[in-house]
Amino acid sequence: MTLSNLTTQIKNKNSFLCVGLDVDLDKIPAHLLKEEDPIFAFAKAIIDATHDLCVAYKPNTAFFEAYGVKGWQALEKTINYLNENYPNHFTIADAKRGDIGNTSTRYAKAFFEDLNFDSVTIAPYMGKDSVEPFLEFEDKFAILLALTSNQGAFDFQTKTVDGKPLYQEVLKTASQYKNSDRLMYVVGATKAEYLKEIREIVPNSFLLVPGVGAQGGSLEEVVKYGKNDQIGLLINSSRGIIYASNGTDFAKAARSKALALQQQMAELI
Repeated sequence: MTLSNLTTQIKNKNSFLCVGLDVDLDKIPAHLLKEEDPIFAFAKAIIDATHDLCVAYKPNTAFFEAYGVKGWQALEKTINYLNENYPNHFTIADAKRGDIGNTSTRYAKAFFEDLNFDSVTIAPYMGKDSVEPFLEFEDKFAILLALTSNQGAFDFQTKTVDGKPLYQEVLKTASQYKNSDRLMYVVGATKAEYLKEIREIVPNSFLLVPGVGAQGGSLEEVVKYGKNDQIGLLINSSRGIIYASNGTDFAKAARSKALALQQQMAELI
């Protein structure tokens, strides 16, 4: 998917919602456990119930990998279902990869070629040669962890290096990488007060923003400080949508939560 296609979807739907698929068999409705593939059954139902309200889906690969081969097969079925039935949606493999060059290349091939995701989240700690292999794929995107929503973000990301917070150095340095126009950045909604400075460094990049909802981030604050002329935001909600109910009405409840967020977004746009 190209960025222009993503922007068009945002405008057409008055939505910049990304639904996170963190499928936990301990949390999904009990009746789905009888299914041959309960992970996929749950993910499919959520997708079918919310597809017209969002522009992106973000399977968190850890929640699939935790179940071994069956979990990986469920991930493959989920991305195939999205690509075949809802091809206009932007897909994110939330895998947080990042390693030396030849290893990063293999990670990129796995998610971009084998599974055909549009993007993958990656950790920047190992630097240029761990990031650039992900940027070699045309119309594919690497989403760099810049300033995350967890409490531990303050351990390193906001520490001062040469008079600047480390996360700002990450943004500035990464923006100089080859094919950096294929970079997006993760910025947690719980760090909304930092967004103004982040936008000064990467004014045109898309930001993937987790933390609205269950983690307490403010949608209004994120839009106020993070929106650019093309919107430039993907607001992710996972638990707040997909686990709105653990009964047989789970898909309907998920849709209701997604609709509430979409309507807020429409007003803010």
